[in-house]
Amino acid sequence: MSGLNGVFSLSTIPLEENLFVPRAAGLNFELVFDGATWLPERLFEPRRAPMVLENISSHSATLHQPPTPFWGLESWTQFTLVTPHYLDFKFTCVPRKDSFRFGWIGLFWASYINEPSDKSIYFLGSPPPPGYHPPVAHCPQYQLRKNAPVWLQYCTHYHGRDSTVRYIEDHKALEFTKCPGDFRKWLFPSSSPLRYEEPFYYGCFSDHVYMIMFDKPENTRFSHSPSGGGYSANMNDTNPAWDFQFIIPDYELNEQYGFSARVVYRKFVDRRNLLEEYHKWKAGRHS
Repeated sequence: MSGLNGVFSLSTIPLEENLFVPRAAGLNFELVFDGATWLPERLFEPRRAPMVLENISSHSATLHQPPTPFWGLESWTQFTLVTPHYLDFKFTCVPRKDSFRFGWIGLFWASYINEPSDKSIYFLGSPPPPGYHPPVAHCPQYQLRKNAPVWLQYCTHYHGRDSTVRYIEDHKALEFTKCPGDFRKWLFPSSSPLRYEEPFYYGCFSDHVYMIMFDKPENTRFSHSPSGGGYSANMNDTNPAWDFQFIIPDYELNEQYGFSARVVYRKFVDRRNLLEEYHKWKAGRHS
């Protein structure tokens, strides 16, 4: 569909309802940002610039986007269905223009979820210390626990508040110029005091679980909005966005960057089962 760069529909045989908001998308390569550019037509360039769908096989396809007009970013996104309930996701990009003001590149993917009863995502991470209130993140007392991750429920209060969670070892502070208009409409500049310790998160949809796992946590950030997917069909609720970012800290022209991820979409069993899925995938990548 025009204006999208991702997966239009995701369903299973036992649950035929589309996980993603109809006429929207999931795993949608939506934004490129550099901390200094705020024009929507430039930020949303991945959704609007020409791209080509290339079928590799009956279960695999690639979206190739030639260098985009403003950013000059060329990219390839490969989707591969893997039995019994996986979607593998591989993204590669090459910056062809020196168009990123502060020397880093921010990339953003959105997944708009179709009226889940629980808008939250869940991950293993480190809560802020007791009595935390912004902005004490730089105080000596702000010590993230590395040896005892706990399950955290993450559902932001409203769009643009505490909307980005970083890996516990992600120490890259991104610079942003002043945004004209309402700064809160963008999720990527707003940081949560939470940190994740394992590179995956999940959310629940009916009796199914949607889980996404990443291979490069130091470059990956989670994002959430309770209303990023717009109003529900009956207009009595909002659809959440379960998003993520990939940050390239110090890019060089014509160098290749990227990551791999795996989506698990199946009936929910329990959290132990999800940990088994993650460790199995992690071990397979290193075997």
